Amino acid sequence: MGHFMTTISCFILLFISSALADGGLVGVNYGRIANDLPEPTKVIELMKSQGINRAKLYDSDQTVLKAFADSGIKLVVALPNELLSSVSKKQSFAHSWVQDNIAAHYPKTQIEAIAVGNEVFVDPANTTDFLVPAMKNIHSALVKLNLHNAIKVSSPVALSALQNSYPSSAGSFKTELIEPVMKPMLEFLRSTGSYLMVNVYPFFAYAANSDVISLDYALFRENPGNVDSGNGLRYFNLFDAQLDAVYAAMSALKYNDLKVVVSETGWPSNGDKNEIGASQENAADYNGNLVKRVLTGGGTPLKKDSVLDVYLFAMFNENQKSGPTSEKNYGLFYPNQQKVYNIPLTEEGLKAWKGTGKSQSTPVSGGAGGSSNSSSSGGSSSSGQGGVSTSSSGHTWCVANDKSGEEKLQNALDYACGPDGGADCRSIQPGAACYSPNTLEAHASFAFNSYYQKKSRAMGTCDFGGAAYVVTQSPKFGKCELPTN
Repeated sequence: MGHFMTTISCFILLFISSALADGGLVGVNYGRIANDLPEPTKVIELMKSQGINRAKLYDSDQTVLKAFADSGIKLVVALPNELLSSVSKKQSFAHSWVQDNIAAHYPKTQIEAIAVGNEVFVDPANTTDFLVPAMKNIHSALVKLNLHNAIKVSSPVALSALQNSYPSSAGSFKTELIEPVMKPMLEFLRSTGSYLMVNVYPFFAYAANSDVISLDYALFRENPGNVDSGNGLRYFNLFDAQLDAVYAAMSALKYNDLKVVVSETGWPSNGDKNEIGASQENAADYNGNLVKRVLTGGGTPLKKDSVLDVYLFAMFNENQKSGPTSEKNYGLFYPNQQKVYNIPLTEEGLKAWKGTGKSQSTPVSGGAGGSSNSSSSGGSSSSGQGGVSTSSSGHTWCVANDKSGEEKLQNALDYACGPDGGADCRSIQPGAACYSPNTLEAHASFAFNSYYQKKSRAMGTCDFGGAAYVVTQSPKFGKCELPTN
């Protein structure tokens, strides 16, 4: 390999460090807008049997809070929007609410956060002005009870709070929200050591823009990725693109040090005829691949060192929810406690999970994505027609991600061509047929593709720590095309 070949030990060290990176946390939203759900004690038994150790509520129902006592499941408890006005205006009301709904149950019920309101900016009751004062009063009550270090205060924000979300690097909050509420809220979160809760739904963006957004891109399946025209980063899934639009909006206000927790995300298993993409297979792919994405670690292209914590929506299908059919069908479980589809929820479950055979093996952090705008937050696929273009033979190839940096590419190349990788690198030796062009990207692509094809294009064999990704059109470097099996 001439000047491209260095020691394999660098890549092995890089690989081990990546494998030891902390993964994020996966919880579930436990909504109860239904008349056929199991008793809370049965729900907790189901959660524990599935390895679910975090849950988020939409109220502070006393029966539910008592049921979670000594369960070992950590909770986010919610103060509903209709109480924001009273809590914001009277510290005594806030103190009583915290005393009755938090302190009375803690620590037997492991409450770790309070969600003050939910998607307040789109609340028809126009409660936005009450939000930050209510958050401050709840926090003050926690301080008085000496619970403020153990229990954080935040508020879930919908992506509709963004003025721009495409490209992700141009993410910004709506102008009318910045001074009255976003800056004060972000400052409050920073000063109290809390985090921003964000509800992220690629489904909405895909369903509204399926003509330009690839389904594979929305579901974490293999796809060529999308390059952000603002910063050159390549995105391989819509979730990351939407989340980075939020990070960019926070950074524009000088709050890029704050952590973000995804308080809701999910995909419906059924929907009306006009709800494009709502199906069991797609829901399984989205949630299963997302769990894999979170538990295996790694941040977003813009925030590579961030740890992702997400709460899946939702635990059950809820038959009394209003709106389109999809609203009733986000559940991981039917009310009879049977799975709607089979996905992993823990690291152990992930080891045995085979997926649907369409899972993404491309890097989750590398460049280029998108969202549409405002709540759509979509990203167009490179196919231009809402689907990833494929070769007539259905083949896929593995190529180098030139945005990953020379050092990472070189280490990955050395590994692929070394004894542990076992790729056939004879054709890129000096004087061999595909030595020209003599570039790192070209040589790495040949090595990565050889390894990928040798492994029968199995899921995860075209990654190399983010140095490679899968393409569906036959790549050509100079006069040489990458082979298939």
